[in-house]
Amino acid sequence: MSSILTNNSAMAALQTLRAINSDLDSTQNRISSGLKISSGKDNAAYFSISETMSGDSSMYKAIDEGLTLTMNSVSTARLGAENVQAVAQEFAERVAFAQGGTAEVRADVQAELDELVARIETTISQSTFNGTSLVDGTGTVTVVTGISRSSAGSVTTTTISFSEQDLGAIASALAAIDLASSSTTALMETDLQTAESQLDAAIAAATALGIAEKSIETQKEFLGALTDRLDSGVGSMVDANMEEEAARLQSLQVQQQLATQSLAIANQSPQNILSLFR
Repeated sequence: MSSILTNNSAMAALQTLRAINSDLDSTQNRISSGLKISSGKDNAAYFSISETMSGDSSMYKAIDEGLTLTMNSVSTARLGAENVQAVAQEFAERVAFAQGGTAEVRADVQAELDELVARIETTISQSTFNGTSLVDGTGTVTVVTGISRSSAGSVTTTTISFSEQDLGAIASALAAIDLASSSTTALMETDLQTAESQLDAAIAAATALGIAEKSIETQKEFLGALTDRLDSGVGSMVDANMEEEAARLQSLQVQQQLATQSLAIANQSPQNILSLFR
């Protein structure tokens, strides 16, 4: 039955064209944005997971930036401790040289020792990064290294701790050595033992700071790899496959043209009814 009020063919063609236009709009949005999932309406589960993972990735990157500052501070302190160690080694060698020497020799060596202590003190004062010194105290430094997310979604931080190194105590102990008062063999041996023990302390300080620096460096490497994996995982869920989208765009454009022609043909049907009245 033909009707001028109801054109079933046109309605079907129009419905098809609307569906094609909707798919075409979605495809163009994916191509322009590069995302196949840009909101919860596209895929609620993937959107929720990807947003959570993206948030974790951002937090890891922020933590990594903080670790960079801490590592630079530790690296500066470790360099200072190693320099103090080298000077303390020279100090112990000069004290050993003075063993059994004359009063004049001890006085000359003492002048050298005073200069070495001054070098140690200068090194300590210069071993700071951004106003932070880790070589003039005995406190504990705690650094946030990452986050841990439970299955329930709660977030806690992970940390590592290391100790500051008091190189000033080494300088003070070495400064207390006075070869010109040390006139007996026993006193000279005591001075040598003090110099050796402070050298050991300097070695221990440099070692501890080196271990702390390596731990932070290793954690930074892990965070870098972890954020790359998170970003890759998010991308695999929400990024559009541009090859597929390009092929789909070509197909939909052809379908749109055909649907438009089909609608035009369907709209001509009522015109054919006029021929019945001629």
